[in-house]
Amino acid sequence: MSNDFDDATQLGSIGHNPSVPSQPGQQQPAFHTPNLPEQPQADEDPEGTLLSAHGTTQPALPQQSAPATPNQPRFRQPMPQNLRQPAANPAVAMPAQQPVQPTQPVQPSQPVQPVKQSQPVIDTSMMTAPSKDITEFHEKFAKLVDNVSQVVVGKEAPIRQCATAMVVGGHILLEDNPGTGKTQLARGLANSIDMSFKRIQFTPDLLPSDVVGVTYYDQKRGEFEYREGPISASIVLADEINRASPKTQSALLEVMEEQKVTVDGVTHPVPQPFMVIATQNPIEQLGTYKLPEAQMDRFLIKTTIGYPSHDVSVNILKQVNVTDRAATVHPVLTGEDVLRMRNISETVHLDDAILEYIVRLVEATRHNERIQVGSSMRGALALTRCARVWAASDNRGYVVPDDVKNLAVPVLAHRITLTAEATFAGNTPEQMISQILEDVPAPTLGANA
Repeated sequence: MSNDFDDATQLGSIGHNPSVPSQPGQQQPAFHTPNLPEQPQADEDPEGTLLSAHGTTQPALPQQSAPATPNQPRFRQPMPQNLRQPAANPAVAMPAQQPVQPTQPVQPSQPVQPVKQSQPVIDTSMMTAPSKDITEFHEKFAKLVDNVSQVVVGKEAPIRQCATAMVVGGHILLEDNPGTGKTQLARGLANSIDMSFKRIQFTPDLLPSDVVGVTYYDQKRGEFEYREGPISASIVLADEINRASPKTQSALLEVMEEQKVTVDGVTHPVPQPFMVIATQNPIEQLGTYKLPEAQMDRFLIKTTIGYPSHDVSVNILKQVNVTDRAATVHPVLTGEDVLRMRNISETVHLDDAILEYIVRLVEATRHNERIQVGSSMRGALALTRCARVWAASDNRGYVVPDDVKNLAVPVLAHRITLTAEATFAGNTPEQMISQILEDVPAPTLGANA
């Protein structure tokens, strides 16, 4: 056996490496052979070297540790070294975690903002409890609505719309069938506020001077004097406005827009607050003159009253002895209160998402195939101002999308003109605005308001 072992050591010392790569899997003990040349330095008996290698522990440890080190990077040690390096070098672990963080910058890219632009989020950080001014506005507005509700029973929505137009400083067009209470609503609103009130019954022979006033010559004083017309009152009821000639109707254009009257080259301001409440019958077209689009655009709100419900009709019949319901109410506000409420409404918060929503609604009326003429910028301003008053009437100091939705139809419907095909198909402006409200996405609240 010693001879065989000596032959193996000689072959290993000579360096017959071609035999080693031929069988790499079986020649794992060949890795121990480089240490065998050191063993012949011991006794001549090679078997003693084997016994000494197995018997003595201290010399065997360096011999096993030496061959173990070259084998560490190949089989066993790479895993513990990789486990020890991040613990020994925390700086290496940081770049290992940093490539994971690119998922976080991907998140800001995930909100593909073109989608969120269609549904902007309202910042609710400024939406706090209502202030004292907003609470005061809410109480006065509710008092006015309740007082007018005694005249026109069961019609809170049109009454609130008319009160909103009064606070904003706009004008109202009541279009409904005869006997629905259009004139009673206008007179009840006028009697609920301690301001001057005049009524004009429009007829085909009515002249513009009968509306705006006339300049006459005073013989006693020897000079011309201006005699005010009924348009110079704070609240003016233009009853059956579509029965007057277009020349007389145009006399209202300047006063409705610029709040002043020009007669014989002299301009006369109207009292503040000022509002025109016009009524017209949509059924009878004989002997009537349709209002031009320019004058329709000057009305802030166009609304209808409609017939009362069954229970309300029974209650009205129980009060059949009351012939003039508008005369039964008394003033609950003054003109200064209305101006005060107007100033408070201007402090209502309007988020940028609400403004963008209003603009998109108006632009949708201009790009609709069934709408020939869309809403003007005056319509967008009117909707914004009415939304602030509507929010303050609900005891809120900020505008929400529902405020815009509740007012979009009465504010924008009369400002658009449908195509002939849409009219023949039976579509109405109110239906088109309702469809646009469904198509245009409304903004969402960022937090609970």
